[in-house]
Amino acid sequence: MADTEHQLYLHHEKIYPREVHGKFAFFRLAGVVGLLGIYFLVPWIPWGERQAVLFDLPERKFFIFNMVIWPQDLYFLAALLVIAGVALFLFTALAGRLWCGFSCPQTVWTEVFLWIERKVEGDRGRQMKLDRAELSVNKVWRKTVKHAGWLAVSVLTAVTFVGYFKPIDELLRELVGLTLHPWPLFWVAFFVVATYVNAGWMREQICLYMCPYARFQSAMFDSDTLIISYDPARGEPRGARKRGTDPRAQGLGDCINCKMCVQACPTGIDIRDGLQYECIGCAACVDACDGVMEKMNYPTGLIRYTTENLLNGQPSRVIRPRSIIYFVILLVLISGVAYAMLSRALVEVDISRDRNVLYRAVENGAIENIYTVRILNKDQRGHSFQIEVLGLDQPELLIDSEKLTTPSGSLTDVTLAVRAKVDFTGSEEITIRVEAEDDARVFSATTAKFIAP
Repeated sequence: MADTEHQLYLHHEKIYPREVHGKFAFFRLAGVVGLLGIYFLVPWIPWGERQAVLFDLPERKFFIFNMVIWPQDLYFLAALLVIAGVALFLFTALAGRLWCGFSCPQTVWTEVFLWIERKVEGDRGRQMKLDRAELSVNKVWRKTVKHAGWLAVSVLTAVTFVGYFKPIDELLRELVGLTLHPWPLFWVAFFVVATYVNAGWMREQICLYMCPYARFQSAMFDSDTLIISYDPARGEPRGARKRGTDPRAQGLGDCINCKMCVQACPTGIDIRDGLQYECIGCAACVDACDGVMEKMNYPTGLIRYTTENLLNGQPSRVIRPRSIIYFVILLVLISGVAYAMLSRALVEVDISRDRNVLYRAVENGAIENIYTVRILNKDQRGHSFQIEVLGLDQPELLIDSEKLTTPSGSLTDVTLAVRAKVDFTGSEEITIRVEAEDDARVFSATTAKFIAP
């Protein structure tokens, strides 16, 4: 019973990934620099009187460069999330977990934290030696500097993230002046802790235990999906040997059992045991193994990107029913969202009647109805609007024309009195059309009830 409990509740052992160099390490570094550059620079891009990307929750406006997304348009964001999900399914079916190994935020920030750790504490061997050493001045200052670097990156990450929801220049001024509202301050602190813990302490545990993608990815894999795999036909049996020795003469495969692939793996698995859900597809083991093969004067590719079919000597297909279905769904979604965004009305009108008086009889036997016209200008420039009423015979409109000027991204409420002589009783449906004076393409029409005695 004691042995069973020991196996079920093993103490977590820290993984010390070995730093490797190679083409995939270069691609991973390029991805980290590029993605972090985009993340940190985008909030500082000016766009008129605001920043280019700003999700202004208090004002309920999402600014994305030349586009303003209002609460009424949030289905666009939902559609974009669906598109991202389907794109991930297609990408996974074709290329496996390249997203995890090169683009996932957990991977990107972990790479930054590992870089800081290596710069301060040294390579894998020195880190392990330092952690086993007794407490000393050298150990304290190195650990202090490392964690200070982690916290600095965490603060920068958190401030930038909140800067997507609150103007970042304003956020920094209030943060430095200690006048920041408690809610933004809470979210800055929250993301500081989240970044520090996830990328600094938990690392591979996020991928192994918390990320759902590792659990359902197998449903999108097939024999033609690109994976990282060890070639047992070439590598087995394993064994140590001197450089320049012919492995076949000794009855050995190309694998010298150096375990460099295991030491380089950020999740601590042995890729030679076969495909495992813990593998994030970062190809660190590929670079490590290729380096060893080059030193042994063996062909590279003992561990490589391949497919199950190619590994078994069978042809592999990129175009297959699974990928075609995902591609068609993705194409339909992108086309539909693009059409909806391009054809959406740049002005939105909402009509509400005066609740106090249904109608009023005025001079010359006319009947007056009063409405509140709410005009939402979604265009990137301001407009002066004109209102037209259809469905009544020669209606007279009483309106404050100065209030019809609506700046870009603003909401205007206008009181509209409609007078007309009618030959009906009860109510009739009318159409109220709002159109920009300087651009006939910016218009909207909606219906309302005109009530008579």
